[in-house]
Amino acid sequence: MIQEKEYAKRRHKLLKKLKPDSVAVICSAEAKVRSNDTHYPYRQNSNFYYLSGFKEENAALVFVKRKKKGKVFLFVQEKNPQKELWEGKVLGIKAAKKRFDVDGVYAIGKLEEKLKEFLRTKERLYFEFSHKTKCSAMLDALSSNLHTKKNLSKTVEKMRLVKSKSEIALIKKGLAITKKAHHNAMKKKKAGMMEYELQADFEYIFKKHGAYSDAYTTIVAGGDNANTLHYIKNDKKLKSGELVLIDAGCEYDYYATDITRTIPISGKFTKSQKEVYELVLRVQKKILKTIRPGVLRSDLQKKTQKLLTKGLVELGIFKGSVKKLLKNGKIKRYYPHGIGHFMGLDVHDQNPYKTKKGKEIALQAGMVLTVEPGLYLPKKDKKIPKKYRGIGVRIEDDVVVTKNGSINLSWSIAKEVEEIEALYSS
Repeated sequence: MIQEKEYAKRRHKLLKKLKPDSVAVICSAEAKVRSNDTHYPYRQNSNFYYLSGFKEENAALVFVKRKKKGKVFLFVQEKNPQKELWEGKVLGIKAAKKRFDVDGVYAIGKLEEKLKEFLRTKERLYFEFSHKTKCSAMLDALSSNLHTKKNLSKTVEKMRLVKSKSEIALIKKGLAITKKAHHNAMKKKKAGMMEYELQADFEYIFKKHGAYSDAYTTIVAGGDNANTLHYIKNDKKLKSGELVLIDAGCEYDYYATDITRTIPISGKFTKSQKEVYELVLRVQKKILKTIRPGVLRSDLQKKTQKLLTKGLVELGIFKGSVKKLLKNGKIKRYYPHGIGHFMGLDVHDQNPYKTKKGKEIALQAGMVLTVEPGLYLPKKDKKIPKKYRGIGVRIEDDVVVTKNGSINLSWSIAKEVEEIEALYSS
């Protein structure tokens, strides 16, 4: 659990980044309608949560910056017994004043009035342009007569790039739960199951062990379905002798995990499956050893493409020189995605990958990213030797960059052929 002291420190850091004579506003997420008058389970705006740790809707943080110093105000829902009867208890103004280290707490109904007051002597307004809510619409209108309006999202997302010890601890807790779910899937007698049954097992284990939810829609892709990268139908029967690619991770206290394992449905890899699988695994291990501060993700991508291309030549799937195949981009046919992405409060963190000048941001200690090489060999692709058609493999782990290298946070989730086969027969 992250303490209020850390959230307050983040708010102070953001306040220092704002230009003088400015106001910055970040709003909570709005409830999303599922159908008619029913809603999806509420999930807080990640940037708002990063600065507050507050999970309620109808809330806002306001930063008022003068020349050098500034103040932070929180706006929350007022207590309303009749509304709480139907929708549940809210913190309220009195309790919020005790909980949060801010300069003032007001009712959310006073937000527009107070903003007009704050903006009378200010030149700039910061808010999240892409966060489309009633709150952002109001902010857009208020900024029409100001000298400058700036997008606050990029500033906060850049702050989120480097994780604190407490953030990494939450990711580790999530991975411990995700490990239970993946190992359970490896042990199961899967032939004849529906993909959605395996998906249900994952979601059950996540919730049973205290995870907020899945971090994204679980992918359970049997056989050739694994060659659809974001396959989420999960409605086909798992067949003996095929592989199943499972891309699943829980969200623990708002922090994501993202793990992919590819396992044999009947418990044992065939010779062809093992050849493709071990190629991907060798590549992943080499990339994991490369990660350290100062490394560029684009260099990791180039190395991955080179290693996979070389491996495909060795398997007889590609013909020709590795150099020429790389120059012609042939690997993109069977490995079309990147080596990984930043991860944190969002499974695909929207952190900036480049500086304002367009220069790629190098890895630095505290960044958390996924490492996920893969090979996707569609059944209908006649350029592939028949024995490899219909095989799709991805192996994905979650890694934190350290001062001298990196740590694979998900190292204990089985991925060696012998480990996976042993779990099935245990």
